[in-house]
Amino acid sequence: MMSESKFSTRDNRLPSASRPTNRRKFLLLAVLIALALLASACAEARTELGESASRLMRLRAWFGDPSAHPEWLVNAGERCGDAAMIMPTSGYIGVGWGDSFRPGHNHSGYDIFTPERANNITPIVAARDGYLTRESTWRSAVIIRHPNFPRPGDVLWTYYTHMASADGETSFIAPEFPSGTHEVFVKAGTLLGYQGNWSGVANAPTGVHLHFSVVKSTGSGYANETIIENTFDPGPFLGIETGPDGFLVCAQTSSQENPEP
Repeated sequence: MMSESKFSTRDNRLPSASRPTNRRKFLLLAVLIALALLASACAEARTELGESASRLMRLRAWFGDPSAHPEWLVNAGERCGDAAMIMPTSGYIGVGWGDSFRPGHNHSGYDIFTPERANNITPIVAARDGYLTRESTWRSAVIIRHPNFPRPGDVLWTYYTHMASADGETSFIAPEFPSGTHEVFVKAGTLLGYQGNWSGVANAPTGVHLHFSVVKSTGSGYANETIIENTFDPGPFLGIETGPDGFLVCAQTSSQENPEP
């Protein structure tokens, strides 16, 4: 007796070259999924970069004439609504948390640009009571530990940088906090220093501003704040919200605490 052929059905009598195999179907499906994921990622990147590009265009307008846009200003010592922290400096929040100006990179804090356009003029203050550290190698930055925040036992940190000249030779940090300072208690509003344009690379200045970030704790210290996953959005801590026009502005001003001399 002749055994049953594997080509006994009508469909299977078609020549093998004229029908897709399971493997071909799988490969086609995989390609379609990959293309869909790529299209989604590109769309997301365009949206992200588009929002950041819009913020960059507004920043250029700010640099062109800060006096023309007083409504964009935040002020040192200002408390927006019932925020847990006060504003650490005065100026325009030109770069926000999560902003991206190249694929794969997201900004880890707020960049607040002074309207003065000059170094060592615009004060920077502690956003909340805490314990200040300035590592021995830091020429332009300090970090403050805030214990029991927001719950007993919780710890977070606020980081303040760019307080130095373009060549890195002159620090604008208050002299009360020399290099090597550790765990010195400061009250909210304490003067920490002044905005500068040190970029981390000698004679490659940034615009004069403060970079401010809210940093997670590792349990034994502070996390690397250059990685966005190690930081929190400063907005909820400072009472900052995104307005309908895309600007980062104070939600509501309830009081102002003047910097300590």
